[in-house]
Amino acid sequence: MIFYTIGTQAPFDRFIKMIDEVAPALQEEVIVQTLKGAYVPQNVKVVEFLTPKEFNELFAKARLIVAHAGMGTIISALCQDKPIVVFPRRRELKEHRSNHQIATADKLKELGYLYVVESAEQLKTLLLTSELKPLCHIGPIASSSLIDAVRQDIESL
Repeated sequence: MIFYTIGTQAPFDRFIKMIDEVAPALQEEVIVQTLKGAYVPQNVKVVEFLTPKEFNELFAKARLIVAHAGMGTIISALCQDKPIVVFPRRRELKEHRSNHQIATADKLKELGYLYVVESAEQLKTLLLTSELKPLCHIGPIASSSLIDAVRQDIESL
């Protein structure tokens, strides 16, 4: 199963449309956590609200995570040995207040931690022609109490 997530701050129609266009070519279940936007997807299972427990269960079940470039999702994927593909939100398209997601994605790609796509065609090519594997595992670098505290803060958002 591929789990797509846009985070919890705002709809991300460009991302959802891209996923919806690519989904028919995939031979596996696609679940999308999204917020209601103007675009209504036709080819994927959509979940608008997930409790932290439900989110974590889907995340753990997924073989691949595709997400906006939010640090909570990226850290979770790296800690759980999940390959992650990110599609950053863009300020100039009014998807976010700044281009920090682009900077995050570019730096983490440069470090070899994740995959980055910027179009439906790039995503489709990556998903259909590559055996995506986790690129990095960050493991319990910090104390377990710090990791638990950060995780609780992320899940409370």
